[in-house]
Amino acid sequence: MSENKDFLRTIVEEDLKSNKYEKIVTRFPPEPNGFPHIGHAKSIFINFGIARDYNGYCNLRMDDTNPTTEDTKYVEALKDAVEWLGYDWIGEVKYTSDYFPKIYNYAVELIKMGKAYVDSINEEEIKEYRGTVTEAGKRSKYANRTIKENLDLFEKMKNGEFKDGEHVLRAKIDMSAANMKMRDPLLYRIRHAHHFRTNDDWCIYPMYDFAHCLSDYIEGVSHSICTLEFENNRDIYDWVLDELNLTPPRPYQHEFARLGINYTVMSKRKLLELVNENYVNGWDDPRMPTIAGLKRRGYTKESILNFCEQIGIAKANSMVDVSQLEFCIRDDLNQKAPRVMCVLDPIKVSIENYEGSEEIEASYYPYDVPKEGSRKIPFSNEVYIEREDFSENPVKGYNRLTPNQAVRLRHAYIITCKEIIKDDEGNIVEIKAIYNPDSKSGQDKSGIKVKSAIQWVDAKKAKKIEVRLYDRLYKNEAPEGLEDLNPNSLSIIKDALIEPAVITEKPDERFQFERQGYFYADPINYTDENPVFNKIVGLKDSWAKKSKNTEEKQKNKTTPKQEKKEIVHGEAEPLTEKQKELFNRYTNELNLNNEVSNILARDEKLSSFYEEALTKLNSPTSLANIIANDVAKELKEKEISELKFTAKEIAQLVKMIDEEIISSKIAKQVFEQMNKTGENPSKIVEDKGLVQISDPSIILPIIDEVIEKNPDNVKKYKDGNQKLFGFFVGQVLKATGGKANPKVVNELVTKKLN
Repeated sequence: MSENKDFLRTIVEEDLKSNKYEKIVTRFPPEPNGFPHIGHAKSIFINFGIARDYNGYCNLRMDDTNPTTEDTKYVEALKDAVEWLGYDWIGEVKYTSDYFPKIYNYAVELIKMGKAYVDSINEEEIKEYRGTVTEAGKRSKYANRTIKENLDLFEKMKNGEFKDGEHVLRAKIDMSAANMKMRDPLLYRIRHAHHFRTNDDWCIYPMYDFAHCLSDYIEGVSHSICTLEFENNRDIYDWVLDELNLTPPRPYQHEFARLGINYTVMSKRKLLELVNENYVNGWDDPRMPTIAGLKRRGYTKESILNFCEQIGIAKANSMVDVSQLEFCIRDDLNQKAPRVMCVLDPIKVSIENYEGSEEIEASYYPYDVPKEGSRKIPFSNEVYIEREDFSENPVKGYNRLTPNQAVRLRHAYIITCKEIIKDDEGNIVEIKAIYNPDSKSGQDKSGIKVKSAIQWVDAKKAKKIEVRLYDRLYKNEAPEGLEDLNPNSLSIIKDALIEPAVITEKPDERFQFERQGYFYADPINYTDENPVFNKIVGLKDSWAKKSKNTEEKQKNKTTPKQEKKEIVHGEAEPLTEKQKELFNRYTNELNLNNEVSNILARDEKLSSFYEEALTKLNSPTSLANIIANDVAKELKEKEISELKFTAKEIAQLVKMIDEEIISSKIAKQVFEQMNKTGENPSKIVEDKGLVQISDPSIILPIIDEVIEKNPDNVKKYKDGNQKLFGFFVGQVLKATGGKANPKVVNELVTKKLN
């Protein structure tokens, strides 16, 4: 195991050392009311991973306490997700409903102890009586019922003698508790609904907070690991187990940061809406962040697990860039996927001086991939190439086929354009070309120098396929609702052409379509008559990403021309030995994540800038982040000597962030000013008064003003809408122009609201 343990494993090891538990037992306890998503993958990775690492075991338990939303299809999807990710549970799948009789008896015990009562006020009154973050709540008059009355009413609730909502069972704790969840929380509610496992045996169902801790105890769980949204629920968890005086050992709850990914929603309610309203084609639509969707799209379990490992286990919520997930699948498939040629937008090329036909043997893998395998590619005097691989009026820097520029057909021969055939509307429909018979790839004796090789397929033997090009489901980085859906998240090409070796049988294999990206045969819709391939992820670089500004920059360059090697467009270049050395140093010694390390190691200008900055400041991660993002944007079109700032000044900027003199948000403003004017960052901060505010005496009055101006949101927050916490923090930061120290603001807002 790595020496850099996360905080959860540190807790587990301390508990083992102190003999608190003989066996480490965890659990993955999802509610079966939807398909599991990438966030669940993180929880599976953590719970099953910790159990495995410490020779324990992890239970798979369905939290089936709400019969109105649960279904066996969701149970099967959850089981499939765990198994597909490579984990197994001990014994049978467990269900909270297995423990309904025991949980009911525990509730009776609390009533007998005077710690629970049947309340008969309605839902609105319960909310009203709860109080506010600044005012204590008021206990219901029904809390004065005798133990005998409560036992009698609770039994009648169980027997189905009351309507939904007529009564609830509540814990009797403290209506003035600072943690509002402790103000006599609900333990049971009446729900006359058919349960998919217990049928109609029960018409009362335990609330999550009551059932969860007891289910953990019944199963002998040692570490109940859940996401931060349940942090305030921990007090109830402990109260129930402590008050019942259960035989030790008992479980304890520990929270970690839930997974958030930009351009993605993971709310089950929102995902269900997408499915039910037919915005997507089911839970396993390849655009969905569900494990079933990712699996159908072609993601590998290794890439998902690697992603979970890279993002780590933190105590504070944060947003992960979806590009990191995309990097993980690309990184995995780069060493696995055979390379083949596919043409999405074909244009015909007739080779006038070629006669007959042949089969060209070509490797599936580039030289740096330690895998073997080849196929025979048919070749004749008629082939198809990508329409964008020919330009009648090319811009400078265009390296593919033109009327005056030859090109190599990948694995085959060099061809030269002789004539362009157009239709009545001026569209190019065919290219007449000739080939050089001495230029066969690997046996080239022609002496002709070409700048690139392009993919192609034989016109007579290529297979027609359907290609589904998937993009991000949402167009906005932080999507809220349906209005943020990306209308171009799916494009279907019906008449793409692929080399025949790929379609010999239904392949349960990923391929790299050269230049296009990585693809996977759709496991549902693929047939021999209509082969369907899903795009998993694109390649990192392509000609289409070059901007006009870059082209203009190239026109003005006067650097000496160098001999260029033949380029295969779109193919991710393997790391050179020097780049591998840098990548390993960045990941192993400096603990940078793979994506940032990859960006820095591949770009000589960036790595040079980064290395110089490290000599000025020992803050590897902070420097890497700003250089791989902000500085990188400038170096795309400039040389280091053309920048208006130096590595030393970037180090000064990062030092001010690390020392909390300025916030990360203010640092963005300072960087923009540095980039425009070349001013020293310290001078910009001083001149504009951008020093971060950390003094509570300055921040507290602003918080008071924000709370006073937003009584409705304060009420919603006290009623349990914890998401509004971010609203209050944001308003304070906005009022200070982003200068308030976010950590201090978070602490002070927490104290004020709770």
